[in-house]
This record gives sequence, C-alpha cells and structure tokens, in this order.
Amino acid sequence: MSEQGVFDIFVIGGGINGCGIARDAVGRGYKVALAEMKDFASGTSSAATKLIHGGLRYLEHYEFRLVRESLMEREVLWAMAPHIIWPMRFVLPFHKGGIRPAWLIRLGLFLYDHIGGRKKLPATRTLDMRRDPAGRPLKPLFTKAFEYSDGWVDDARMVVLNARDAADRGALILNRSRVVSARREDDHWVVTVQPVEGGATSSYRARMLVNAAGPWVDQVLSNAFGVNQVHNVRLVQGSHIVVRKKFADPRAYFFQNPDGRIIFAIPYEDDFTLIGTTDCDYNGDPRDIRISKEETDYLCAAASEYFAEAVRPEDIVWTYSGVRPLFDDGASKAQEATRDYVLKVEDRDGKAPLLNIFGGKLTTYRRLGEHALEKIEGAIGAKGKPWTAGSKLPGGDFPETGQPEEVRQLRIRYPFLSERHARRLVRTYGTRSTAFLGAANSMEDLGRLFGWDLTEAEVRFLVETEWARSAEDVLWRRTKLGLRLSADEAAGLDAYMRETFRPAA
Repeated sequence: MSEQGVFDIFVIGGGINGCGIARDAVGRGYKVALAEMKDFASGTSSAATKLIHGGLRYLEHYEFRLVRESLMEREVLWAMAPHIIWPMRFVLPFHKGGIRPAWLIRLGLFLYDHIGGRKKLPATRTLDMRRDPAGRPLKPLFTKAFEYSDGWVDDARMVVLNARDAADRGALILNRSRVVSARREDDHWVVTVQPVEGGATSSYRARMLVNAAGPWVDQVLSNAFGVNQVHNVRLVQGSHIVVRKKFADPRAYFFQNPDGRIIFAIPYEDDFTLIGTTDCDYNGDPRDIRISKEETDYLCAAASEYFAEAVRPEDIVWTYSGVRPLFDDGASKAQEATRDYVLKVEDRDGKAPLLNIFGGKLTTYRRLGEHALEKIEGAIGAKGKPWTAGSKLPGGDFPETGQPEEVRQLRIRYPFLSERHARRLVRTYGTRSTAFLGAANSMEDLGRLFGWDLTEAEVRFLVETEWARSAEDVLWRRTKLGLRLSADEAAGLDAYMRETFRPAA
C-alpha cells in the first residue's frame, strides 16, 4: 500500500457538493484530494429535474432563507456556466376552484420576483391561455396562467466541470475510488482508498475530512469511520419520465396536483419532454433505485390532468430515478422535508476535524461550498478569500446571452458542422469544443462515427479530460446521446471504449 503526501482537505463524494467544495478550496490555496466511489454525478446529482430555481413551492413551507439564497444564485450560476445553464420561462396554469387560489400563487410569485435580487431574468406576467400558444397543448378548462422565470442546467456536466476545474487548479481527483477506511492518527486523518477497477490501495493523510457522500453520508460514517446508529438523512425517491415531445413551445409547465404535490413538464433535448418529479420515502440501497410502476402511473396521470392528449406509459422513451439525501428534520411527509442543507463539524480536542454535509441542491451548491469553507477555515485556518462568484466553469468563458453567437462562430470555423451539431457542442463544451475539433476540415477528420453526431474525437476528449470510462458515462452523463443512439450503436461504443481505453494491468 502506497502512502501519499499530506493534504489539507480530503473530500469523500464526487457529486455536486463534493466537487464544488473541492473546487472552492483548491482555488483558495488549500491542498485538496477528492475520492468518488463510482463516476462523477452517478447518483443524486444526475437524477434531478435539472433546474436552477428558487423553489417556488418551498415558500409554502416557510423556507424563506433557502428560497432567497436560491433565487440569488440563479444569475450567478448562469454567468458562471452559460453553455450548460440558460433561462427558461415556466407556465403555471390554474382554473377557478383549483388547488391553490390565484391570489396566493400571485403573492408567492411577487415574493419570487423581489426577494432574490433578480436583474436579468424577466418578471412574472399573467397569460390568457385562450390566446397564448402555451394554452394549445392543454385542456380548455385552463384559461389563465402565470408565467415566471427560472433556469435550466445540465446537472451531470455541472458536476464534472467542477471536478475538472478543481483538477486544473491542482486538486488530486480520484474517480472510481472507494474510501475503505478513515481513522484519526494524532492530528491527521489517514484515509485508505481502493480503486474499484482493481489495483493496490493507497493511503492519504489529511488535516481535515469532508464527508459529502450524499445518500451514502450515513453509510460512510458507519463503514469508514465505524460510527454506529447514525441517521442524519431522510432518503426521498424522485423519479422522472421522458416522452416524445408533447408541445412545441420553448416554455416549461408547472402543474399542481390534487394531492398538493407539483410536477414539471419541460422541453428536453429538442425532441422530448421531461416530466417529474415524484416525492416518496426510500428505504433501500441507493444503488438499487428504479422508477416504480406506481410512480410511472402517477406521473402519467398527473400530466394527463393538464394535457389534452394523455401521457401513457407506452409513450415513455427513458426513465431515471434518484435518491435525495434530505436532512431528517422529522417532517411527516417526504414532500415537506426541508430542502435546506446542514453542515456539522466534529473533532477531538480540536484535532483532525470532520465536516459532514447533509442535504443541499444543485442551485445552492456554490453557496454551500462557501459555507463549508467557513467551517473549514474555523477548523484548520484560513487561506484565500471567496472567489467562485465571479468565476467561470471550463468552457463558459462567454457572456450569459452569448450562446447563439458561440454557435455561429463555431460553424464559421468548422463549416462542416450542422446547426444542430454545433449547438449541441456549444451547449455541452462551450468554448472547449475546439479542443477536440482541432484542425478538422470534415466529419471524417474526427474519426469513427458511433451514431447520431458522436465522433471518436469527442469520445477521446471525454476519456482524456473528463474521466469517462464506459458508454454509460458518455451517453448518459457527459452527454444525453443515449436518447439518440440505437442499442447496437451503444454496444459498439462500449466495445470500442473497453478495447481502446482498457485500464493498465
């Protein structure tokens, strides 16, 4: 077993919170290592509804601090990553005698517009659904609606770009590496890590440990640290279905259900509609999470209450499920459990502190990172100042509204790219698209075509710079081309990757 140098911080967990903390910390001058058991964003962080949003429904539960922080973060994150984040308008239809009275919804939207420092996103307005195109796909009883602003994000890409930037700034990033033990030794932690693909274990020493394992945060406390009877998080299952495009309008819908819950119907990957999410307690192993028949039926029925054309189970082309590790605040219903995050530091006589991260969501990950760094500074001393608010994630170094111009410039430089191909590349890699397009003058110059517009050059880039190792990594997390490639094409990609990028013996 090899032993590495001493780190200031060792982070367990490669979801959005772990990667965000690692990036912030290394940017301040801390020596940082991070270990992720599987692939980045392979758990909760790629199973979200993919929104950068204030959380309109959280106002009902009086979570004003969380909503305000989330609202303030929308435009900060948009500026950081305009390639993978962009504004979206949401249509909230209602009718007389609906679940929530119009005045209450309007009051909530007034707060939504005014408590978060909104500057660039347009304000709420009222729609006449008998005249507005947003009313066409819906049943005629929905004659009015409110339209408000939030944002869309490619969640898995946001995670891997935080990891990439942390590595570029000097962090040691260990993907597919399981922490098998962590013990205090004098004033340090000794962390033992086992590569899941085989190979010798390694030992790392760190002044402080950060447990950001998401749904596994309690499991890490039990297994790696030997702590018994831990129950800090409430696991809540959220499932989504993807169907062929239900409407042509670029806006999304916010639907209220008779049971008080809400779902979204969102334009997805040009040709599809994403519908979700569910909220139900989950007691199994997070690795085994799957959408249930009850959830499928629920989402189809809930969307069919609004759409004139029913959503049927046979319309579904893809599903995904995730477990949200909410801080267990004792709420009686899963949908009422707090979405806020809780940070707790444990130490022994001020030595070898441990920071546990409970809860959190995509929208607040950067602020969670700043709050985590406040805890870290208090435990092991401060280094640099907060810096992420004005930063850019890799590939996002262009103005917030600059996506169309980036696509235009990419097509000028590479005229063989179709409009659709160039747009996908910009919305995936931003200015880093040229890193693998290079001096290409044709599609043939990019090597083997695996299906749709996925080329060998792009796959190699993902392996060499974004830790991709399997077809699943490429098709469902680094991109969403799993919706496009046939089973045979996906198998061909998987065989190519296993043969070409086989781990060294």
